[in-house]
Amino acid sequence: MALPKMYSYSVPEHMVGDIVVGVRVEVSLKNKLYSAIIAEVHSDLELTYKPKPVIAVLDKTPLVTSTQLKLWRWMADYYCCTVGEVMHIAMPSGLKLESETKVVFNGTFGEFVSVLSDDEYLVSEAVSIQNELTILQIQEILNKKTIFPVLRSLLDKRIISIKEELIEKFRPKTANFITLNEPYLSDSGQLTDAFDLVARSEKQTKALLAYVQLSRNKNFTLPVADVCSLAVTDSSAIQAMVKKNIFTITKQVLSRIHDKNHEANEIEAMLPLISQQILALSEIQNYLDQEKPVLLHGITGSGKTRVYAELIKEMLHHGKQTLYLLPEIALTNHMVERLKIIFGGDVLVYHSRINNQERVEMWNAVLLGAKIIIAARSGLFLPFSNLGLIIVDEEHDPSFKQSDPNPRYNARDAAIFLANLSSAHIVLGSATPSLESYSNAFANKYGLVNMADRYGNSVLPKIHVVDLREEYRDQGFKGLFSRELITSIENALINKEQVLLFQNRRGYSPAIYCQVCGWKAGCANCDVHLTVHKYFNDLRCHYCGSRAKIPDQCPACGNQDLIETGFGTEKIEEEIKELFPTALISRLDMDTAKTKLAFESIIHEFEERKIDILVGTQMITKGLDFENIALVGVLNADSILRYPDLRANERAFQLMTQVSGRAGRRAKQGKVIIQTYDPCHPVIIETMHHLYDRFFERESAERRQFIYPPYFRMIQIEFLHKNAATVSHAAALFADSVKKQIGNRLLGPATPGISRLRGQYIQLITIKMEKNAQIVAKVKKILLSERDKLRQVPDCKSVRVNIDVDPY
Repeated sequence: MALPKMYSYSVPEHMVGDIVVGVRVEVSLKNKLYSAIIAEVHSDLELTYKPKPVIAVLDKTPLVTSTQLKLWRWMADYYCCTVGEVMHIAMPSGLKLESETKVVFNGTFGEFVSVLSDDEYLVSEAVSIQNELTILQIQEILNKKTIFPVLRSLLDKRIISIKEELIEKFRPKTANFITLNEPYLSDSGQLTDAFDLVARSEKQTKALLAYVQLSRNKNFTLPVADVCSLAVTDSSAIQAMVKKNIFTITKQVLSRIHDKNHEANEIEAMLPLISQQILALSEIQNYLDQEKPVLLHGITGSGKTRVYAELIKEMLHHGKQTLYLLPEIALTNHMVERLKIIFGGDVLVYHSRINNQERVEMWNAVLLGAKIIIAARSGLFLPFSNLGLIIVDEEHDPSFKQSDPNPRYNARDAAIFLANLSSAHIVLGSATPSLESYSNAFANKYGLVNMADRYGNSVLPKIHVVDLREEYRDQGFKGLFSRELITSIENALINKEQVLLFQNRRGYSPAIYCQVCGWKAGCANCDVHLTVHKYFNDLRCHYCGSRAKIPDQCPACGNQDLIETGFGTEKIEEEIKELFPTALISRLDMDTAKTKLAFESIIHEFEERKIDILVGTQMITKGLDFENIALVGVLNADSILRYPDLRANERAFQLMTQVSGRAGRRAKQGKVIIQTYDPCHPVIIETMHHLYDRFFERESAERRQFIYPPYFRMIQIEFLHKNAATVSHAAALFADSVKKQIGNRLLGPATPGISRLRGQYIQLITIKMEKNAQIVAKVKKILLSERDKLRQVPDCKSVRVNIDVDPY
């Protein structure tokens, strides 16, 4: 439970010695039991309420470090939320305990038998047999969800009582192991006696032979599962030999997080450093010695990962921990595998897709000093005890920003603060740095290290821009593939090379409409069109997930000739199959790669050259490093450039540069074709000629002119409610009150481009202000105060107000 502020408890005298900051204690709140983290210890504190006593101390040593608590407090203050909200997303749910309600039998119910209802009798009889039952068990007995009237009646009759019990969610993973007993263990000559004892059982003989074979490497305590697997038998054979005193079975705790299949092979995996990498390492070390964050600006294929590996190796030498942050672990599995090959069992991986039990084990492993952690943004919250280095790879990626729930933090920025707290080094890396990071390097706040050449003989791809206005003059053009793109695909296939086709929109068509009456298929919950998905034969909303059947005719006028507009990856896949029927074609988007296994399967097939043409969304821009990609096609650059967002140009430059970088990663120069209706757009030209510095200068000038980050600070306030009039009223009240205090720094309220999502109407207020710490702190204080006041207005109590500091 995330409390809005700290809550104080008294400490019984016999617990005083065990109470330290960072341990969990059992406490009572609202008649339930919870585990709580001790954040502060006071000897003399004046309170307006009588504190409840701590019930029990749950940990012998702190589970949360003092550095973590400082980070939580900073995040709560910086991102306008509570420390409880930070704690809620920071800690694995397996460590956040709360009580379970149990029904306990009081001894007898005989005198009430005649007046009990059928349900009351069933519960009374069951609890008298079991002595205590959980609420869930009683619901199953009665086959009902609503059971509280029954419990209320039994409580009044004093047949049962209620108790709360703190439930431990974490369960260590265990397995049965066997060891050969004496005298067989120390005297192999007597093993014949053991074989004589099992001679009549083929299964037991095979199990004993399997044990002998597996123990040849001098490991005499073996998993029962391994022995049974080799012997092709079950555990009953082992149990029989235990009774014959041949084996002893013990239960051992197993790790869920250490991968035994990866042994370090540093010599094979670490390519020799080239002069550019040696120079980059020297410059990085120079800046780190000055205690400066470092921005490593290395073009795609320049060998940044090899530089990171060298820095990690240095940390291992000094016995320090490394946190390696990646935007999306599932999409960068190639990178994870490379680091596992180099560093073997020292590498642990932490992200949202691991289960709660694994999260707890990871937390404990890091607390005990695990050396290398590869993680998504949530890795920031792990309890590092000796952190020496943080690497933020692809630091520009928007996935590092959490959009919901609180705290709405940017992991890149929080990592800078964590490094400072931990006295650790930090390196940010990207082929297309964010304007925020590059401007900090430009202002000498960060050290800037450039890697402008590709590794070895590889060179940057040749980028061609196709003017689709010219293509439209050719009657054969349907709006998907230009003549140059088709010819280039043909040449790549002839040469047994692979092709990537990029369109940042999944589905078949983004909209379906009637050209007679103008009807369009829209989402019932959101202010957006439904996307056509022919593979699933339905219409889908990409925001709330609602679905509808594809109509045979217009529901408004009955017209049967409905038009599908635009195109997504599904339509591209269909049409490319018609153009190249013999090619092996696949698609990589959220529809085909919903799970990590599905994603890895497609990537593996592409790596094995079982796919000739891969169509995909931005998923194909991350982590692909394959030598046989000769051609990359960007089918519609304008859809990225025309997006209504202050960072549209920056995102477009980054996406097109990143996807272009997948081509020609080895000796042969790759080719990139960008299709656009605006070939003179500055971002297109800058991408085409790899002009990051020119892009930075031009975009910076525009940001300064229109008072945007990174040269000004920005906060966005979002108001949501199921009623449009209510949310407009609340936003207007809030804006009027705040504007009186901060003036023209406030813009809005305004209705966003998508005015309703998941049944909630939206209003936005934007605040742009100077990069002055005092002004920013004052504005945040005003916003929090006004949000609290708005909650006191009867008509606005149910309006949800989200404050997003540094929206990204």
